[in-house]
Order: sequence, then C-alpha cells, then structure tokens
Amino acid sequence: MPFQRIQSEKLSQSVVRQIELLILRGILRPSERLPSERELAEKLGVSRPSLRDAVAELQERGLLATRAGAGIYVADVLGSAFSQALVTLFATHDEALFDYITFRRELEAMAAERAARLGSDTDLKVIDTIFRKMEAAHGKRNPADEARLDAEFHLSIIEASHNIIMLHMMRSMFDLLREGVFYNRQMMFKQRTTRELLLEQHRDINSAIQHRDTDAARSAVEAHLNYVETCMQDLRRVEQNEAIARMRYEHAQTI
Repeated sequence: MPFQRIQSEKLSQSVVRQIELLILRGILRPSERLPSERELAEKLGVSRPSLRDAVAELQERGLLATRAGAGIYVADVLGSAFSQALVTLFATHDEALFDYITFRRELEAMAAERAARLGSDTDLKVIDTIFRKMEAAHGKRNPADEARLDAEFHLSIIEASHNIIMLHMMRSMFDLLREGVFYNRQMMFKQRTTRELLLEQHRDINSAIQHRDTDAARSAVEAHLNYVETCMQDLRRVEQNEAIARMRYEHAQTI
C-alpha cells in the first residue's frame, strides 16, 4: 500500500517554513534585521538550538544573511533580479525608460483594481496613511520626502493586491527606480505645478481604492502614468534642445 507513517516535523523546520512564508508574502523585506536570537526564539516558542538550525538552513539557501556584530538580516534576494550589465544598459537607453513606464502602467492598473476588490480594510488604511504622509510632505520645499513616499504609496497598492509574484517583481523594479536607473524621480517634483498635479493624481488613486471602485482605480493609475510618460518625454526634449542650443552658441562664438 502507498502509505507511509506520519513523521512529526522538527521544530526547526516549522521555523523555516514560517520565515519562508514571511519573506514570500513580502512581510519581511530584503535587508530587514530580524530580532535578536533570544527574542526571536521567545516569539516563536522554540529553543535557541532549534532556531539556530533553522537560521543555518535559511542562510545556506540564501534567504538569510549574517553581518558580523550586527545580527541576522533578510538577504537582498531582489538584487539578483537583474544583472549589473543589464541595469547599466537600462540606464543608458531611453527605450528601456518608456518600456518601463508601459510595464508599470499595465501591472499597476491591475494591482489597483485588485487592491480595490481584494484588499483588506487594513490594507486600505496603510495606503491611505501613506497618502496622508505625502500630503504633509507636499508642503515642504525640498521634494525628497514626497518623492520617497510616492514610491511607498505605489508599493502599498501592490502589496494590497495580494499577488506574490507581482509584489516581488515590482519591489525589484522600484529598487532600480529609487537608484535613479530609469529616471530621477525628484526631477519630476521640482516644479510646483507638476507637484500639485502629481498629488492630485495620487489623491484620485487613493480615493478610488478607498471607495473600492475597481474601474476608477484602474483609470486613475493609467492617467497618472500617462502623465509621467508625457513628463519624461518633455524632459528628454528639453535636454535634446539644450544640447542643440549649446552647439549653436559655441558655433556662434567662432563666427
């Protein structure tokens, strides 16, 4: 008969599976520090030797990493999504920028629709809380905080969509955006008029999701990223025009 005796699971394996799920679901984030060994063992209700066995297995599999004298961290598993050569290629070709915006528009529109339909009440509170922080940061002269919260707002919608593959893929993409690989987000927030429009667009997205209006949520994200695309096209034209103007100016000095 094709039956085997049920084996009780080692405590360390239960710990492994719990930490795996926390990483998979995006609750534990790359580079996030875990509690101390003593505290973590108490939270999990296991002995420290069992915890050490679990941590050792997760380290061997590349999900956790230790830093000398600093503790245990979630490994930077997103870093392997793109090779450095490909990242450099992205940064030097406009084609990658506009394909990136198209990619975001299609995936984030779906994520907003899913968040409005499937997000829990707590998910929606998180999205709204980040938007309120954006509103507060909007009054600051330096746009750095508002630009940072812009990314957090979009990622909170991805998280509320409850699609694990989309979550990890978009986190990886936003890491590149934060590093300025595709474009410098703070450039978009420099002009006051642009900042006003961007805030209003985020308000529309937030409102649609809070009202669980799936169609409006999708449309608001699409409208926002259409605007981002137009802004980037305009910025590229300005840069090109400036380069041509400098050539004319330099030539004029020789006449």
